[in-house]
Amino acid sequence: MKQAIVARADLGMGRGKLAAQVAHASLSAYEDTDDRTRSQWKGSGQKKIVLKANGESKLFELADAAEREGLPHAIIRDAGHTQLDPGTVTALAVGPGPEDAVNRVTGDLSLY
Repeated sequence: MKQAIVARADLGMGRGKLAAQVAHASLSAYEDTDDRTRSQWKGSGQKKIVLKANGESKLFELADAAEREGLPHAIIRDAGHTQLDPGTVTALAVGPGPEDAVNRVTGDLSLY
């Protein structure tokens, strides 16, 4: 079981902003996960990885791929209180779900 969080590298978010967006994505996708998968993921150490992508369109492309794989996923839009304009798409979480399925969606991305 694994979760991948993809954050936009093209926005120049500060470390704290990036951490907050990754946390929002992780929790949002987790909340949309069925109880059995949640339990398996939690019991196996909550494996997660943070990856980078450039551009809003890439995140939506990956979200579509996650949908086709039947994986929980969540797109995050910033509230606009600090560094970014309101509604800016910042991150996507894919999973938790089977590691092979998550890798089919995000396996070609680089670590953040």
